[in-house]
Parts: sequence; structure tokens; C-alpha cells
Amino acid sequence: MTMTSLGLDFGTTNTVATFAENGAARAFQFRHENEAFSAFRSVLCFWKELDDVVRSHRHEAGPWAIEQFLDLGGDCRFIQSFKTFAASPLFYDTGIFGKRYAFEDLLSTFLKAVEKHADQKFPKRVVIGRPVKFAGAQPDPELARKRYENALTAMGFDEIHHVYEPVAAAYFFAQRLAKEATILVADFGGGTSDFSVVRFSPGARGLNFEALGHSGVGIAGDAFDYRIVDHLISPMFGKGSYYTSWGKSLPIPDAYYSKFGKWNQLSIMKHTRDFTELQRLARFSLEPEKLEAFIQFLEADAGYALNRAITDLKIRLSGAERATLSMHAEGLNIERDVSRADFESWIAPDLAELDSAVGAALRDANVAEEVIDRVFLTGGTSFIPAVRELFERRFGAPKIETGDQLVSIAYGLALIAQEEDVSRWAA
Repeated sequence: MTMTSLGLDFGTTNTVATFAENGAARAFQFRHENEAFSAFRSVLCFWKELDDVVRSHRHEAGPWAIEQFLDLGGDCRFIQSFKTFAASPLFYDTGIFGKRYAFEDLLSTFLKAVEKHADQKFPKRVVIGRPVKFAGAQPDPELARKRYENALTAMGFDEIHHVYEPVAAAYFFAQRLAKEATILVADFGGGTSDFSVVRFSPGARGLNFEALGHSGVGIAGDAFDYRIVDHLISPMFGKGSYYTSWGKSLPIPDAYYSKFGKWNQLSIMKHTRDFTELQRLARFSLEPEKLEAFIQFLEADAGYALNRAITDLKIRLSGAERATLSMHAEGLNIERDVSRADFESWIAPDLAELDSAVGAALRDANVAEEVIDRVFLTGGTSFIPAVRELFERRFGAPKIETGDQLVSIAYGLALIAQEEDVSRWAA
């Protein structure tokens, strides 16, 4: 195939690479163990290899990285959600088997693996999405921009354009418009959720575009996952329980359970002082069977299995009032019935923050709810009924639209790349 530009949606959880062909956007397809997919997991795995001559290390990305991580039992360096460090001035680099990797090194290493598995040489021109608000307490968007560009330049791209992710999704959605419309786009990623108000009108040269307002918040799918773990799994493993020390009853430290925020940290945990301390606490626990279950979970390297079980639970709760979290791994058998009402009560604080961020986008655009003609929801979290209801309450159900939730940003980026003047869409 002949490509002039690449649309690149680099996400916290998944990455989608696209191109435009005959006026339509297409996503690169990948295949792993007979499974075809376009959403490439945004993870890296580095591991050592020992031969007769030299000690070296190798790396992989996506499902191939997860495969190595599971095969090696955690005896490797696994990196996930590294997009969350893109704008952090506190993150400079990380050491991996004696070599320093800055953020741009990680990103270029990851993208080279994506290109390899796409089995197609990428073009020299790229339109990459960026969130309205990067993750982190004090994100520096200019630092993130510089890091992106350094990584993409190292990849061989010589023309780089940045577009807000919800604007790209809005552009994709606006292809179906026949008349002028003001659109609110809600883009739910893994680490952040972004909102943009955009006015489109068809013109002689295609779509005319005016960005009216934006907002973002560091809450998305990962936060919902953590709520499930915190309410359902952590109490089974001793959170909230007590141990005795010098005649006193003391709470098991919550810090042990914060590792559930990233499943690969659980595998690393069994090689740390925390694991030794957890074993000691189990001897003095008032409910030792809970800490022993936690220890068994860590020894079984069951973090990834739990991550997949939680994802499956969220999917099934989106279509049913009740579902079962089911996880089985090396002697561990967890079956917990969950109601949608319980799940919605757990994520209620997050929903309130999302609603507040929507209000902030409207204020930034200086428009009221009734001015919005269409609301386009994109990203995996948009499938959750409580999230959709949040927008239905504000704007009314007839205005809400979805479609291609997992690829709409990347499709929009590929289509924008075909514009004569890409710069007018730039963030």
C-alpha cells in the first residue's frame, strides 16, 4: 500500500495506528496467536539473554511483551501506562539492565515495535493525538510535546503534527454532518478523560472548524478498575484488617494495596521488602487467612489474570444488572457476584469529577447545554451505562451518539492528515 501520512493515537492502555485510503480511514491490523486486533497494548517488556559471547537484553511490545512477562514469571522489566509520565518534569529517565531510558527512548522503542508488527514501513509524516490535559499532578504540556517530537524524530518522521484527541474524534464524527453543528466530544482513555466543544460547518473545501473550548481530568478506565479492586479484592486480601504488635492492634498498612493500580507491580512486589514484611505480618494478623491469600496471589503472579477478569466484569456489567468477577490462577479461585448498582456506587466520586469537567468545557466554550447539537462519546469507558447517563441527564438522550469508540480518534487523525492545511487542526 502507499501511504503519505500516519494517524497515531498513542494511548495509556492501547495504541492505534491508521492511514487514509480513498478518503476512508483504515487501522493497521496485528495478529498474535491467531487473534487479529487493531488496538495494540501500550506496554513494553525488557529481559536479559545470555549467550556464549555476550550478555545482552531484548525487548518486546504489546501482547508479545505480556507473553514474555508471563513466561518469565516477572523476571524482567515490564513497563505499562508510560504515557502518564510524558508531561512529568519529575520523570527524567529509568534504568533498565544498566542502560538509561528517557521517556522518548521508551516511546520510540515502543513505536518501532508497533511498526515491526504492522509489517509495513511507516511514512515520514505523522499526525499524533494528545490529551487536552496530561496525567499527573503538575503536567507540563510543552515538555510532553518536546518528548513526543524527539521520539518521533528518532523513528524517522520528518513532519509532525499534534492534534487534541477529542478534536480528532470530533472530526471523524463530523464526516456524517450535513449541516452546521456544535458538538461536544467526550474522549475516555485509560488514564485521562478529555472534553472538547467544536463547531463544524460544511464548506466548499470540506469541513470548516472552530474549537470553542476544552477541559480534561485525570480520571478514566484505570480509575474505575482500581475502584473494583479496592472494594472487592483488597478486603479479601486483608485491607482493613488488623495485626498485633507489642500488645496493640494496628491496621494493616494500605500501602500494600496501592500496587493494584498497575498489575505488573504486583509481580515485582514479591521480590521486594514489602513481600517479606507481608509474610511477617501474616504471623501476627487477626485474620491471617486473608494475608495468606494475598501472599498466594502474589506467588502465583496472578496480577494479569485479575486485570483481565476486571475488564471482563466491566464489559458484562455494561449489558446486565449483575455479573460475576471470575478469576482462576494456580490454586486461586475467586468468584464474586457484583451488581451494577454496587459498581456505580463505587465510581460515584469519579463520575462527579467527570461531570464537573464537562461543565468546565462548556464554560470554557461559553455555551450552555442547549447550544450543543450532538454529543459524541468515544473510548472504552463510554460503554458504561452510568457514564452515558451522565450525558443524557445534561443534554438529553436523543443528542448522544457513539460508534467506533476504540478507533475513532485514530481514524480522525488519519483523515485530518489528508487535509491541505493540517496546521489549522493543530493543538
